[in-house]
Amino acid sequence: MNRNIFDQVAQANQQAIRVDKASVYRAFEQVKDRRKARGKRYPLALILTLVLLGKMAGETTISGIVDWVNERKAWLRRLLNWPKGFPVNATYSSALAQCDGQAVAQAIAQVILKARAVHQRSKSQMEETLIHTAMDGKVLRGTLDHASETQPSVHLVSLYECESGIVIAQKAVASKENEITAAGALLHPLLLKGRIISADAMHTQKKWCAGVHAYQSYYLLVAKDNQPSVHQDLHDFFTDPELNGGEWHTYKKIQKGHGRLEVREIWTSTQMNEWFEPDWAGIAQIFKLRRWVKEKGKEREEIVYGLTNLPRSKANAKRLLELNQAHWSIENRLHHRKDVTLGEDACQVRIEHAPQTLAALNGGILALMDWLEVNNVAAQLRHFHAQPQEALTFLLGRLSR
Repeated sequence: MNRNIFDQVAQANQQAIRVDKASVYRAFEQVKDRRKARGKRYPLALILTLVLLGKMAGETTISGIVDWVNERKAWLRRLLNWPKGFPVNATYSSALAQCDGQAVAQAIAQVILKARAVHQRSKSQMEETLIHTAMDGKVLRGTLDHASETQPSVHLVSLYECESGIVIAQKAVASKENEITAAGALLHPLLLKGRIISADAMHTQKKWCAGVHAYQSYYLLVAKDNQPSVHQDLHDFFTDPELNGGEWHTYKKIQKGHGRLEVREIWTSTQMNEWFEPDWAGIAQIFKLRRWVKEKGKEREEIVYGLTNLPRSKANAKRLLELNQAHWSIENRLHHRKDVTLGEDACQVRIEHAPQTLAALNGGILALMDWLEVNNVAAQLRHFHAQPQEALTFLLGRLSR
């Protein structure tokens, strides 16, 4: 039987925390350790857990995590039943550099997905649930400085569950590639089936849409300058009121608050399906989206056009409007919080795969906070700093609310 590293130490200390088989730590044990044998003094799962623990206490750098752990090493030894010392800065950096960030992201995602499945088990399983997943790219700005050919800057494309906050996959953009190429690498049935994938205009590509449709999933995209003929066709169609004929569906949403008035309105149609079908696989609806905002006495308006293979039976006008708005949670709830709360853009770690691994851990922290239904992540990190045993128990135990 595969034994956890902590199970090999005599359980003389009754205060030690039991490592649950469904814990984040156990999931990290499934991440392949690509270090050479001489470099494996500390288990990879322990290193990843300590990084998470330090980050959950508010530390944003490896040196800060090292100091945080060393200040609590006697306490950590007791709770972990760990007989040795703890890693130094170079050990963390080396382990993270050899790690697969995608595997780390998936390990955390699987823990949360399993916990969520148990939590929702009492709900009906007969109803089909399409999971809205946003795809977007992010450059890790801390890796832009002192760029060299041997260590280029890091640019990641992620698949992010808008409701749960889980990053289910991430792909690094190779130095001579772009986001479109990286997005193609994410076309896999295990990642896409049963999902609605929304993305910005860059990814409105015929080949990519065909792949999404082939894997029994749904695309939701806007057309801008990168698809000028499509954009023009949609513009001409929706600006000709005679083409409506009562077939268009529409929905309007008004939001007020903090001196800001926002009106979102959408019009959808199925009349152009036959026209677009030869190039856009499975197309079921087109739409026009208008966003009008008044704030501090100033007004601005934005109109975009888009297309989707979601039929009206699965997404009416109201649902399409909600999906378009929810897409931006990948910017507001993932990228923004990574930078502002977790200091991701300020991090200048550049060694091999370390930036991708740290990005996966940052995304994992935010997903875990969303699982706990935390509204203010910064406040929760301050709480974990004051109550580190609660954070450690959370990482070694079974997820619960």
